[in-house]
Amino acid sequence: MRLLHTSDWHLGRSFHRVNMLTAQAEFIGHLVTTVRERAVDAVVVSGDVYDRAVPPLAAVELFDDALHRLADLGVPTVMISGNHDSARRLGVGAGLIGRAGIHLRTEPSAAGTPVVLADAHGDVAFYGLPYLEPALVKDEFGVEKAGHEAVLAAAMDRVRADLATRAPGTRSVVLAHAFVTGGEPSDSERDITVGGVAAVPAGVFDGVDYVALGHLHGCQTLTDRVRYSGSPLPYSFSEAGHRKSMWLVDLAADGSVDAERLDCPVPRALARIRGTLEDLLADPALARHEEAWVEATLTDPVRPADPMARLTERFPHTLSLVFDPDRAADDPAVSYARRLAGRSDQQIAEDFVAHVRGAGPDAHEQGVLREAFDAVRADETVREVAR
Repeated sequence: MRLLHTSDWHLGRSFHRVNMLTAQAEFIGHLVTTVRERAVDAVVVSGDVYDRAVPPLAAVELFDDALHRLADLGVPTVMISGNHDSARRLGVGAGLIGRAGIHLRTEPSAAGTPVVLADAHGDVAFYGLPYLEPALVKDEFGVEKAGHEAVLAAAMDRVRADLATRAPGTRSVVLAHAFVTGGEPSDSERDITVGGVAAVPAGVFDGVDYVALGHLHGCQTLTDRVRYSGSPLPYSFSEAGHRKSMWLVDLAADGSVDAERLDCPVPRALARIRGTLEDLLADPALARHEEAWVEATLTDPVRPADPMARLTERFPHTLSLVFDPDRAADDPAVSYARRLAGRSDQQIAEDFVAHVRGAGPDAHEQGVLREAFDAVRADETVREVAR
């Protein structure tokens, strides 16, 4: 069976101030063409179809167009909700849409109920594990302590239990939206850290033939059977080095996997340039970036006059301007934001306690802070879904 694995469409999202809807529509066209020309048997979309719980109408219309075009090809599609999606909204009409061969899996309780497709060699069971917010699904899966590894492990226990009841030789595919150990994140994914731990080990998915992951925006191979497709378009300058693509996966009769990486259309190259303003304007080596979307980091010790206007004369598609003067680390002028770069909310809070009190929090107080951050994130998720 030939699968096309994609994820993280983020329909409705912009890139800085650039509306990406046209580029997203071009990707959908590319996807449909690939399905037709490469004789794809099933499409899997591993979450974050939309960029937010209540997407703009134009994004919903594009999604509707994608569903109609895939259904017209007669190629089954399996989709799960991601942490950016409203699972309840995305799942509206799932039963009816399923009759057209578009299978939406948004309910955690259905983790062990697969979509079963068949080829000449027998059945392939597709298990959809939507994004599992631990605080909201721990009771459903009967885990005592909310955590990504615990709820995903419980969901996979249901998958393996169902698979054990099926005919010998039944192959299996799991769709999941999670941060799996070994994956490389970028700046454009929403933080899903819970209890200080976001990543789950790839071993959680042992026992299935292929795991189609979503959430991280870079295309990655964790093992031959566990892969991220990445997002089809860039959504932050941290993705400047990404090659945007999808996986074309051939699942053989014995469950072995052969995967080919297929490139996605590139609306415009990304470039991150750094230096003084005068150097950036004069350096002939930067000519190759003049038509790219540009993030410019200025290292001038004093902020120059009209930097954006001057930059756009040479780089008309400059979207981001960052000031990072070359100074010693102990210089008092080093910005607060720079001192906090790369630190988690938990670390920042603990530093604040140490600054105010003269000593950092003890183990019990660290636990209180962690529970507070987890509670806020769960509350935000509930309120977003209820909007």
